[in-house]
Amino acid sequence: MSEERYLLRADEIAAMEGLKKTHFLNPNAQRVNKSLGDATGLTGLGFHIIEVEPGHETTEHHVHHHEDECVYVLSGNATALIGEKEHAIGPGDFLGYRKGGLAHSIRNTGTEVFRCIVVGQRLDHDVGDYTRLKKRIYRNAGLPWNLVDHDQIATPQAGAKK
Repeated sequence: MSEERYLLRADEIAAMEGLKKTHFLNPNAQRVNKSLGDATGLTGLGFHIIEVEPGHETTEHHVHHHEDECVYVLSGNATALIGEKEHAIGPGDFLGYRKGGLAHSIRNTGTEVFRCIVVGQRLDHDVGDYTRLKKRIYRNAGLPWNLVDHDQIATPQAGAKK
């Protein structure tokens, strides 16, 4: 960052083009991402305004084991999937996804662009599960991410000595 930024004005945010992203495990999870946290040098949490076109999803259905995240709906209507329950959401609604809680994702089921704020921790490490795909991702600072199938995860034998 060439300049220390602590303040982004509303007109600057509106003028930001945003980054088009597609989730690496879900080609229907397409969004435009404006990372306000990155623009101001935040490292401990991500703060993003995202836009999702009708019919698309925000991400692959997942849960974080070490990081909290949350969503605040700005405009549009969508369906939040929390665990296996669907919830209609719209402007002013807040979703708090606690670490180790239920898997979650959002699908734009409305007729206009869905806009929301997404905030999440950025720890040096995290473990996440893509529950529908039966995959686990391990992330450690400075190392490549590691994605494994659930059936390849070793679990201790019952009664095994440490």
